[in-house]
Order: sequence, then structure tokens, then C-alpha cells
Amino acid sequence: MSDQPSQTADLRPASDVSAITGWLGLGALTIYVMICHFWPEIVVTFGLPSRVERLTGPNAALLGLVITAAPMVLWSVLVEKVHRRPSTGIDWDNPRPLSDVIDVSITKLAGLWATWALIALFYWLGRWYWEGPYLFAMQVLTTLAVPLFVLSIPYVLWLDRYLIQPRDGAWHMGAMLVGREAWEPDQVWHHLRAWAVKGFFTAFMLMIVPGGFQNLVAPDWSEFFFSPPGIAILLITLMFVIDEQIGTVGYVLTMKPLDAHIRSANPFLAGWLAALLCYPPFQVMSPQDRPLFYLSGVPGDDNWFHVFASYPTILWVWAGLLVFLTGVYAWATVAFGIRFSNLTYRGVLTNGPYAFTRHPAYLSKNLFWWCASMPFLVQTGSTTDAVRNAFFLACVSAIYFWRAKTEEKHLLGEDPKYREYYHWMERNALITRTFHRLGQKLRPRRPEPAALPAE
Repeated sequence: MSDQPSQTADLRPASDVSAITGWLGLGALTIYVMICHFWPEIVVTFGLPSRVERLTGPNAALLGLVITAAPMVLWSVLVEKVHRRPSTGIDWDNPRPLSDVIDVSITKLAGLWATWALIALFYWLGRWYWEGPYLFAMQVLTTLAVPLFVLSIPYVLWLDRYLIQPRDGAWHMGAMLVGREAWEPDQVWHHLRAWAVKGFFTAFMLMIVPGGFQNLVAPDWSEFFFSPPGIAILLITLMFVIDEQIGTVGYVLTMKPLDAHIRSANPFLAGWLAALLCYPPFQVMSPQDRPLFYLSGVPGDDNWFHVFASYPTILWVWAGLLVFLTGVYAWATVAFGIRFSNLTYRGVLTNGPYAFTRHPAYLSKNLFWWCASMPFLVQTGSTTDAVRNAFFLACVSAIYFWRAKTEEKHLLGEDPKYREYYHWMERNALITRTFHRLGQKLRPRRPEPAALPAE
């Protein structure tokens, strides 16, 4: 008798991103956060010539990005050798002479610089970029503008020698502007969509990084250890800092040599609308003057410990639940390694929390909002506020469901591997399979077509 199984194992498709990449970045970030927090003790112990204070400033937060990115990049290149993957579009073994690509590179640089000019114009026109936390992001990008301009020249000249097809979207953008060679509108739109994502979200991520980092590093951690809410607040802050730091690294490192480039940006208007509604200045759920504000009569996302203040056991359980949910949220970002990004396709991710649901970040984030804010339990005692809050938070959750569906539509049209993963999840993943089967039961069955009469 054969020892072979009667059926082929239903294996999960391999992930384009290894699990270890993100964990290396997380490890480096964790060590760095500990150093920044305990810097006064380190200075005193070793007699260092430094101020005896915690490292909480924006420059410390930016250095955290570098420290987080370094081990992920080194592992990806030196161990996984991602730069050798066919998906990069690079042939390192057959470089062209510089003279063969110089004209292509000049045209590409023209397109790239014009794209950056459009992003700069958008920043200049958007008054929200020049006030509040966004001002720091503009200062960083303004400081980097000249170095990036200069470094782009040797980078493009170097990379074009190895690219199998150097006439990419940036080249088509430049060709359109120069007007000397044929260019393809689809390539130009692909290029502009990709850079629109990077321009919009990089500024947003740079804006939130310093505040989150300071909120984590600056306080005396010992003060949090005396109550479930204190422990939960500290750990939840840590989870959000992990998401912010690794997510920002992902936006910055959209580079072909790292196989982390944007293969395509979401081409559907609905996808862009659903995503932008969740971010300033278009955000619709907060602050209080926005249409889907759901915290009337509620202190905020800390309402849970006001509700359970008199029930210590429940308070501990609820604190653990909220830490778990934000842990899943952070894990969903860590799993991306150097490829995190909204509205883009940068490879198929199938491991980590993505083995249980296709959208772990959206699911955990929305469950956190419901469990933390408890919008239906208002301190005013107003039934109207309770119903209104629950309705508006349900609308927010519906927007995230909409985002998920538009992202799936984009990815299903891009890669057969994602389609394989999509259907594997319906068959095997605990959460996705459960919702899929429930949807099948709730979906009305179409009547079978009547048989045609025999002639």
C-alpha cells in the first residue's frame, strides 16, 4: 500500500515577506526605546558626557526609524537576498554601459523631479501641512529636499544600468513632459498614483511619529504599574509606537533593490475615498466637529475604565483584551517588515495574523474602538447620545469594511497568488472561514432555473 495521503495537502501560499524581517525591526526598536527611556540611568552609571534626561525629542524619534530599518534591510539583502528576486525587475549580472542608458536616465530624472514638484505643490497648497504636528513633517521633508535631489542623480544612473526595463513610470512621465518620445498614459497614471500614496502617507506618518514616541518614552513607567488601566495605557502606547515606526519605515523604503517597490497603487476611486476618509485632513470620525464623531457624552477611548472602575476583576480582563487587540494591530504592521503601505500592492503577505484573517489590522482596530470607548454607555445618561454614538461608530466600521473590499478588488486583479491566498483563507483561516460560511448561510439562495421543455 502507498504511504502517500489520499488528498493533496491544502497548503497556505508562501508569503513574499518573511516573518523574521519585521521581528528584527521590532527587536531593534524595543532595545532603542529602552535606551531612550533609561538614558538618565545609563549616563549616571557610565559617567557619559550627556544630559541626565530621557531622550524624547523628535530627533530621537527619527533616529528610531533608522535603527528600526537597519536590521530589516540588512537581513533582507544579506540573508534573504531580496535584491536577487525576479520581481525586482533587476538583472545584476548583465549591467549596461552608462552610455546606453544616459538618455533614458535623464528623461526619468525629469519625470521624477516633476513628480516631486507636484507633491511639493500639494504640500504648499494644503494649509494644514504648515500648522500643528504636520509642521514637523514639513521641516523634515524640506531639510531632505536638496540631498534627495542630488542623490537621485547617481541612484537613477546606477540603477538604470541593471533594470531589465528602465523605461518605467517615471520615464513615461518624463517623456510626456519632454515630448520627444512616445509615452503611455497608463504608465504615467500608475506612476502618479504610486507617488501620491507615498507623498500623502509619508507626511502623515512623519507627523505622528514624534508625538507617539514622546508619549511612550517620557513618562515614568513605574507609575503605570499600580492599576490595570495604567498597565494597559503603557502597553497600548507601545503597540501604537511599533505601528508608527515600522509603518513609516515601510513608506520610506519603497525601493526596487529591496524588492519593496510599489507594484501598483489602487486604481479604484472608491478605494482612495474609503482610505482618505480615515486620515486628516479628510478624516470623518474625529475630532468633535466631524460628521462621524462617536464620543458624545463619553470621556474618550478610556471610557472602559470609567465603566468598570468598581469591578476590579472585569477591569483586569478588559485591560488584557484591549492590549491583545492593539497587539494584533501592531503585529499586522510588523508582519509587513519594510513593505507596509496603504492603497498599494507590494507583494502578497500570508503569514503572521494574515493567516487568520485577510484584514487583521482593520478588525482589531475596530474591535478596540468598540471595546475601549463603549460609545453606547454615556455619562450623560442620554439615550439619544448612546444611540447616536453607536450608529456613528458603526458607520466608521462600515468604512473600514469598505476599505477592505476595495483593497481586495485591487489585489485580486493584480496577482494570481493573491487570488490563491484569498480562496485558501475562505477554506482554512479561522476568522475568514467563519465569516465566509456565515455569509453563505445568510445570503439568499437564487432559485434554480426552470428546465426547458423537451421538444
